[in-house]
Amino acid sequence: MSAAQWWGQGVAGRTPGRGVWALLVMGAVALGAQAARPAKAVDETPGKAVTITPEMIGAGQVSSGAKLPPLPPVTGSRQKPVASWGKPLPYPIMIADRRNNRLIEIAPDKRILWEFPSPDLSYYRGNEDVNFSADGMQLAVSEEDNFDIHIVDIEKKAVTWTWGIPDRRGSKDRLLNYPDDAHLLSDGQFLTADIRNCRVLIVDPKQNKITTQWGDGQCKHNPPHQLAWPNGATPMENGDILVTEITDAWVSRITRAGKVLWSVKAPGLRYPSDTFPTVDGKQLIVADFAKPGRVVIFDPATGKPTWEYFHKDGEGALDHPSIARELPDTGDILIVDDLHDRVIVVDRKTKAIIWQYGQKGVKGHKPGLLNYPDGVDIDVFRDWKGAKAAP
Repeated sequence: MSAAQWWGQGVAGRTPGRGVWALLVMGAVALGAQAARPAKAVDETPGKAVTITPEMIGAGQVSSGAKLPPLPPVTGSRQKPVASWGKPLPYPIMIADRRNNRLIEIAPDKRILWEFPSPDLSYYRGNEDVNFSADGMQLAVSEEDNFDIHIVDIEKKAVTWTWGIPDRRGSKDRLLNYPDDAHLLSDGQFLTADIRNCRVLIVDPKQNKITTQWGDGQCKHNPPHQLAWPNGATPMENGDILVTEITDAWVSRITRAGKVLWSVKAPGLRYPSDTFPTVDGKQLIVADFAKPGRVVIFDPATGKPTWEYFHKDGEGALDHPSIARELPDTGDILIVDDLHDRVIVVDRKTKAIIWQYGQKGVKGHKPGLLNYPDGVDIDVFRDWKGAKAAP
């Protein structure tokens, strides 16, 4: 069926677009954002059709072909993780392998543990951010240039909910315009940054409606009323949300009630992408989506950097990194190096690359290769280490 037909039937249950080409949108006219009403038929809110390019389709529907181990039960949480593997990578990672149109989980020993190839490119294509739900049972996924967001059930390997109309952009009803960032909050609601509509949304999948909207479509820094091209919306442990705005590298901490606790400019960044709190919640870590890229950890109280990773050239240089995370247990730094087709771990003290999945500048979908990885989360929920001997 067509994407529009699929959306109409429903599913059971870094930038103004990350990429070098996406910088062109900075001069685009922001669309007027409106609170959603109950879902209507597709032909009542058609939005604007998007031309699909070969680059957007990527590798198509692909799989690594690896034999996958049994899925362990959830026995850990973010507060009480399962046993660590230690250095160089303490936990398996879930990667949004964007141009391979798949999610793939990689063990510290680089085995493929779990994989979700696109079930249908008409509605699932270009997954660019992925994060585990609080209970470790689901994945929140965003697709910028497919203009939709999804929930994926890990055990069923199925898309169970979608918001947005594939291949159509807009601001009314269920329409989105380059949604970046995907998080399932502890209450089950879905958080995303709708970049080109200059708004952050919280959507209730059960009611299929927007429950919170920050930003009115005017693309300027005045949170929470207006936002200047937000490309990151990250929940903190207490429920507050970090909002990253591209213009002037603003990062704001906002409560669920919409109170701005502080706003600070990330130091030395041209293009901030998806700010995260450090493990202790006291500092912030953010990637600079540029070439050469960098990663900065800074104190929001002072706005000053406390750690930085940057190489102008050579093997350690980054090409448009989209996400950086401080790893629990080791304190080392996990980085998605998008346009180098790899995910790396950098030693916190030596700043050497101590782990890598993917080959720098080599695109592919077979074991050991990625194709424009764009999102990552850390699997502290399942004891893959204890189950690694399973057939």
